[in-house]
Amino acid sequence: MTWLNSWHTFIKVVETGSMAAAARHLDCTRAQVSKQIADLERSFGVRLFERSTRHLRLTPSGEVFHQHAQRAVEAVSSTELAVRNLGESPHGILRISASITLGRLYIAPLLPKIVARHPALTCELVLTDTVVDLINDRIDLALRLTRSPPQDAVVRKLAPMKRVICATPAYLAAHGRPQKPADLADHPCLSYLLGDESRIWRLLDPTGEEVSIAVDSRIHFNNAECILDATLAGHGIAMLPTYLCGPALQRGELVTLLEDYDPVSSFGRYLYACYTPSRVRLPKVRVLLDELEACFMPVPPWDVVG
Repeated sequence: MTWLNSWHTFIKVVETGSMAAAARHLDCTRAQVSKQIADLERSFGVRLFERSTRHLRLTPSGEVFHQHAQRAVEAVSSTELAVRNLGESPHGILRISASITLGRLYIAPLLPKIVARHPALTCELVLTDTVVDLINDRIDLALRLTRSPPQDAVVRKLAPMKRVICATPAYLAAHGRPQKPADLADHPCLSYLLGDESRIWRLLDPTGEEVSIAVDSRIHFNNAECILDATLAGHGIAMLPTYLCGPALQRGELVTLLEDYDPVSSFGRYLYACYTPSRVRLPKVRVLLDELEACFMPVPPWDVVG
């Protein structure tokens, strides 16, 4: 498509600010770039740039064309990608990022099923509790528990992430059961090592008002599974996500406390699938999203009762 090449060249000149720089990016000569711009101006019958010895500046006509050309080129690229991917089977390396605990418990068990169904696909699961860079870390899809999903990525909400305050029946029999949030100050609390959450627990009361409690927390962890282990061992009260403590609650090894209050977490209330726009139509990403939705919707497995 000759016109598409010319439009792409025009956009590159605007982005780089000069024909010479555009030529370097496009791996062609400055003369070729200049000819394509001249051909465009001739075909439209208007000047697209105001030229000086040192600068190029868009004319009003050039500004209008730039806006429409960008949308047109993006639409054509998306159409080409959609057509090429239509009917393709998933293949290549599918690189996934997830937090350590969530990934180990719920994402890792999905991968053998995925590769068994798709022999040309290889899965790589990167477990980390730090935020990865989708582009620089070559991540096809990241699972994030966050209050603020990335603005420059495609984001899909997968599951609510509830938290509960809990302890063992044996601990409560020995130390009593807190009846109101202020009672937590009289108990040893096991906390996540993150900002003020290690010493201040925030809860929403039945009216939606936030209550802050300064807890007695002398044991802090940067890993939620360590908090769960310490809670099960009877060392105190914890605020835990149900994706981690749900099985222990279902078995009766833990019981929930202060059920009328909703714990507030720095991690946010939802699990999101995040990926760059360039990954939207890749068959391997679609396959993973299908598996995640089947696993987590409409109710995630850790919140299923019975």
